Amino acid sequence: MENNGKNKGQQLSRRKFIQHSGVLAAAGSFLGMPTIVPSKVLGKNAPSNIINIGMIGTGRWARSTNTRQFLGYDDCRIVAVCDVDSWRLEESRKQVNNHYAQNSNSSNAASCRAYLDYRALLEQPDIDAVMISSPDHWHVPHSIDAIKAGKDVCCEKPLTLSIEEGRVLSDLAKKYNCVFRNDSEARSDRYFHRLCELVLNGRIGNLKKIRAGVPIADQGSGPVPEMPVPAELDYNRWIGPAPMAPYTEKRVHPSKGWGRPGWMRVRDYTEGVVTNWGTHILDVVQWANDTDRTGPVLVEAEGTYPEEKGLWDVMLTFEAYYKYANGVELFYSNTEDRPFVRCEGDEGWIEYTWFSEEMKASSDSILESEIGPDEINLLLKGDKRDFLDCVKTREQTLQDAEVGHRTCSLCQLANISVEAGEKRLKWDPDKETFDDEEANRLKSRDRWRAEWLLNR
Repeated sequence: MENNGKNKGQQLSRRKFIQHSGVLAAAGSFLGMPTIVPSKVLGKNAPSNIINIGMIGTGRWARSTNTRQFLGYDDCRIVAVCDVDSWRLEESRKQVNNHYAQNSNSSNAASCRAYLDYRALLEQPDIDAVMISSPDHWHVPHSIDAIKAGKDVCCEKPLTLSIEEGRVLSDLAKKYNCVFRNDSEARSDRYFHRLCELVLNGRIGNLKKIRAGVPIADQGSGPVPEMPVPAELDYNRWIGPAPMAPYTEKRVHPSKGWGRPGWMRVRDYTEGVVTNWGTHILDVVQWANDTDRTGPVLVEAEGTYPEEKGLWDVMLTFEAYYKYANGVELFYSNTEDRPFVRCEGDEGWIEYTWFSEEMKASSDSILESEIGPDEINLLLKGDKRDFLDCVKTREQTLQDAEVGHRTCSLCQLANISVEAGEKRLKWDPDKETFDDEEANRLKSRDRWRAEWLLNR
């Protein structure tokens, strides 16, 4: 990683900042300077109760979804944006400033700061929390550095690239008392919420099997020629913790555009639809099975890859079988080419295909059943609303780092089984170890990356 020229010892931790905030405020007042105090220091009863957000990564999804959602809330304010693509960075800054200019009487409306280096953003004491929307291979490094800088973290899915780094991240978030949200909106979908409540309250009897599917979204690319790096892109910073490789637009993202990025199909930066879609759908599986903080005890999977060797090299199609300690069996694949969860019990079944807005069940009585006040009532809340509320209350989010890690691990177990030779593997969810030496090696994905993360 590049050295940004700043002394790490000069960075204030959350604890040190809270301890010295009174001194800083007094000094700022004495010198006639504006005083910047994070809202979390003042607590829930702060005069404005505004949570200051920094956006790390301003690409397609950040622009269309994450930024817009935060801009829609009155109790938070985006005060900084960061990206290694200067064109996207400026477009994001304009998006934020234009919104506040149109929706605020303040003369300070157009004040969003822009950073090429995320570490400079993390050093800003007025930023309470960050939204990480960077490519997958940056999720853990960005999250680790944000946690250590005393920021609360909302991080896009899939949370990690390996089981081992997921454990590191989850433990670190707990150690630093970080409010962490793995940003998957499937748990905020009212139909999936309803499905899980019905299953957990026994409306289909004892849960026996879960069938889950995701779309076939990836494809091969064949050979791709090297290209000149666009002037607006700091390519070295974009690569970051991944192996250096020749630039081509299909490796990164469209130049001065918002199309689906090529990195979502390259194994150095992602794991493909098995996690990109899977961390949505399998999060619902974990919820319905009441296994949020654990995992299965057995996995066996098979998969196919592009026939022609090229840049885009993630797994294309797959079928995975899992078994949990409670006896529930999970069948996960993308062979049906749709995002769905189907739960089967000894008294019926219930199914929902995402975005269809129509649940199906073995009987109408299941769908019409009401959940009583003394039964399991799951909280239904938007993903950003959940995060902002928990930043204020210091409570756990609906999908904290541990939940996000366990869901991502479930996807990664399938990848590991395929890469280990389509083996049937026993998995200990408590120790997070396999009964197979090769599979255990694959838990860290790449040893150099695991060591790099652990030594940050």
